[in-house]
Amino acid sequence: MIPRIIVTGAALASLLGVAALAHSGATGVVKDRMEAMKEMQEAVKSVAPMMSGTAAYDADAVRRAADTFRQHSGTALTESFPEGSTDAPSEALPTIWRDWDRFEDLAETLGVMADGLSRAAENGLHSDGGMMNGGAMMNGGAMMGGGSMMGDSSSMGSDMMMGNARGIMQMSAEQIGQMPADGAFAMTTQVCSACHDRFRKDDD
Repeated sequence: MIPRIIVTGAALASLLGVAALAHSGATGVVKDRMEAMKEMQEAVKSVAPMMSGTAAYDADAVRRAADTFRQHSGTALTESFPEGSTDAPSEALPTIWRDWDRFEDLAETLGVMADGLSRAAENGLHSDGGMMNGGAMMNGGAMMGGGSMMGDSSSMGSDMMMGNARGIMQMSAEQIGQMPADGAFAMTTQVCSACHDRFRKDDD
């Protein structure tokens, strides 16, 4: 059984903070992908309060967010990063093209997570009795060895943040769809965090 994954405030702040990127001066593919990232950040922002229990849960809103992630995943994501497209205000690092296979894997994994999140939308939240694995409740502890969405020294996170997300990448949309929605959401945002951590310039 997969234990529940914890969505932390620090993790969401990191993801949502990217929404403040200055798009002034962006053109062409850089502008297009920055707009795509903004759409995904807005999707996170739209459902994060539900996942933390500070807003009423809305399965349709979760599915809409999942659709946004799916739309910008996989080939749609990788094709928006032609080699060398690092002109300001892009925050993409050249590491993307040096480690293209890892970037491509994360892009594909985002699509799987999005499909799983869409399926999990009907399950509700763990705190509300959301079920997984045919009715078994998810227990305490963090996903795959502990830690928060952004990770710490003892968490899956340090591996995840280095792009070594083999555990998550091996999961199917069907498996993720058996989880409470907050668990599926946290896994989806972990993929975003992993990609940002490795392939995006640090905020000053």
